[in-house]
Amino acid sequence: MSTKVSESTGYGPNTQMSLFGYVMAAILVIILLPLLPVIALAWILWKAFVSSEDIENSFADWRRESGRPPSGS
Repeated sequence: MSTKVSESTGYGPNTQMSLFGYVMAAILVIILLPLLPVIALAWILWKAFVSSEDIENSFADWRRESGRPPSGS
C-alpha cells in the first residue's frame, strides 16, 4: 500500500547534520576568504597570458559560410 502525500512518513529535518554543514561552510569561508585576492590575481593572470579564447562556431555561422539558405526558406 502506498503512502499518501498527506500522511507523515516520520522523517524530519536532521538538526545535527544541518549544524555540521553550517559549521563546515563557516570554516571553509574563514579559510578561503584571505585567499580571495590571490585567487582573483591568479585568474586575471591566467586569462591574460595562458588561456586561449577559441572562437566558437555556431550553426548559423556554418550555414552562412557554406552558402546554404537560412532555415525556414
